[in-house]
Amino acid sequence: MSCFVSHVTIDCRNAYELSQWWKGVLGYVDIDGDPNLPGHRECMIRDPDGGHRLLFIEVPEGKAVKNRLHLDLRPRQGGRDEEVARLREYGATQVADLRGTHGPGSGWVVLADPEGNEFCVLRSEAELAAAG
Repeated sequence: MSCFVSHVTIDCRNAYELSQWWKGVLGYVDIDGDPNLPGHRECMIRDPDGGHRLLFIEVPEGKAVKNRLHLDLRPRQGGRDEEVARLREYGATQVADLRGTHGPGSGWVVLADPEGNEFCVLRSEAELAAAG
């Protein structure tokens, strides 16, 4: 027997606001028949294509240290650098820039959402293919 990942849960201070922010980052949508509303302490969003789900749950504790688990994002269109610029304009904070660490065009950028949860932006599939 084995298991599968039902969804990824993110602890937060404001489930509604953070779920709305991530919807803009990922292009995710609310669950059919279960819209997220201000004041909801649990808000789930899903990928409209693949169905992957993220659940945001309000907890009393704030983030204290580096995430032990984080999301690695790959741009659907455009490239890594354009996506990093878009997300910074959208409100993400840059934590580390590891571009070029393994040669020209390599690496990733570590960003944080409005509540400090870290995530990485990788090169796009097109950039990987062009690098050979």
